[in-house]
This record gives sequence, C-alpha cells and structure tokens, in this order.
Amino acid sequence: MNTRLGVLLPTNHGQWDDARRLVDFGVRAERLGYDSLWANDTLLGPRVEPLAMLAALAPATERVTLGTSTLLPAFRRPVTTAQELASIDHLSAGRLVVAVGAGFPGRSEIEYAVSEVPWERRFGRLDDTVALWRALWAGERAFHGKVLRFDELPESTPPYRSGGPPIWLGGASPSALERAGRLYDGWLPYPPDPADYRAGLATVRRAETTAGRPVDAVTPALFVTILIIDDVEEGERRFDAYCRATYGLPYETVRTIQATIVGPVERVTATLARYVAAGAEHLVCRIAAPSVDTQLDQLELIAGIARPVAGKPSGR
Repeated sequence: MNTRLGVLLPTNHGQWDDARRLVDFGVRAERLGYDSLWANDTLLGPRVEPLAMLAALAPATERVTLGTSTLLPAFRRPVTTAQELASIDHLSAGRLVVAVGAGFPGRSEIEYAVSEVPWERRFGRLDDTVALWRALWAGERAFHGKVLRFDELPESTPPYRSGGPPIWLGGASPSALERAGRLYDGWLPYPPDPADYRAGLATVRRAETTAGRPVDAVTPALFVTILIIDDVEEGERRFDAYCRATYGLPYETVRTIQATIVGPVERVTATLARYVAAGAEHLVCRIAAPSVDTQLDQLELIAGIARPVAGKPSGR
C-alpha cells in the first residue's frame, strides 16, 4: 500500500494577508500530488475556522481528502456539528475525514470555559459526541450515552456516504490508544520517536482485535512538523521562532512532545521513512514556516521528497 501524503493549511491569521489565498494553497497542493488537506482547530489565537476552511476547499478541489487535524468537538453544539460535517461530506462528494481530540492540559482549559463545557469527563464527552454523530447519520431519533443524553432528536442531514465520514482520534496516551482501537476509524498522533509510534500502533491493533473489529480497521496516520533547510543551525533557529509563536514554548521543549524534523532533504527523508517503517500510512505534514509565501516553497520541497518515501511516482 502506498503511504498517503497530506499538508496542514496555514490558517493562523498571522500566516496570511488574504484568507482566499488559503484556497489557492490547497489547490496548489492537490496539483503537486498531495493526497489530503487539513485544517486545525483552536480558540487560542485568530484563524480561519476549520469547518469553514474545508467547506471552501470542497468545490475548489477534485480528489484530495479534506480533514480536520484535529477538531475539538467540545467547542461546538454536537447536533449542529453533525449537520455541518454531513454537509461538508456532501459538498466534497465524500472526501471528508474528521480527526478529533479533547484538548491539552494546561492549554485548553480556557477554551472549554469560554465554550461553557466542563473540563471534567472530557474524554467521555468526546466519545459520546462521536457516537451521537454516528447515531444521527444513521437516522436514529434518540441517544443515551454516558455524558450526553437526548430522548428526542430531530431528523438530521444524512451524510454523503453510508455511515458518515471516517472519524480518527488524535493522542497517544494509554487511554487514547485503547479508545482508538476500540471506537475510531483512524489514529493521528505525533510521537517524537518512531519507536514510540510503533509501540503505540501495536497497542491500537491489540485493542482493535479485543473489540472484535476487522484487522486494520484503524488507519494509522502521523502528524509531523517539517522544515527543509540545508543549514541545520539556522533551521533550528527558525523552528524555535515558529514554536514560540505557535505555542509560546521553545523548540527544545516542543521536540520532546511532538514529531518534528528540521534539516536537509536527506535527514527529512530518512526520518519520514522510519515512521513509515513503524507503520504510518498517512503522513500529515505541518510546515514550520511563518507565511503562505514561505510555506509554498516548502510545499514543493516536501512533495518531492515524500514521493519516494511513500513509494509514489512523481506527478503534477
């Protein structure tokens, strides 16, 4: 199986001067051979909202998967979100993938507070929300989960595909690994070491088997931040500036938490190949560059080096 290649759109307000250029960015990525386009989600800092971004990309693109990386459902009314996702699934003719998460301790509590959702039981709420979406898409008129309960549900917009878009889980904690294997269609973590990825995927597969699901029911993906540059020292300075602007944390801290690759083509190619060897089948690349213009240059470089890693022919 060929490994698929995706790219995260630079939707942060500090990265673009005209939001419509993001659609052009997505179209360019599709023409370069990327398999997927992704939009992230946070209330910490101005950006183009991810579902709005994917709705704009749906008619402008033809074949690429459109994904959230990752959507935080707690910030939205769950019944309304089911309708929004089904609508994007129709607009894209079934090209939507929804990766979800529950937020980050020490960072997301304020997002929950302004969304008027309790931080406690957030994982149960997330799993219930996903189950509710699936129930609505199946035409069910009531839902009784551990956190969410509805005795009467309105008729909801059916998705383009039977069963609705695939739903992936972000995260690599022990509970996330077990839940990914048991409940979700894909797994999208960002472990900083390929060995950690391999071990996590083995746990996901065991949970998948224990739950009686088909072999390989869960698509193994990887979220990785990349900067291609010959001068490693200069690259690390740029990466540090990117991390501080994005998280308020230095690169030295972020690299211990997330998969990051900075350096010349050979280093990036070799590291991506190690993740693929560990089982990753879909690479979602975030570009560590400050603007649409600088990301466009990297977009072409990453497309070129990722093709041999993914075992795909070159194409425009």
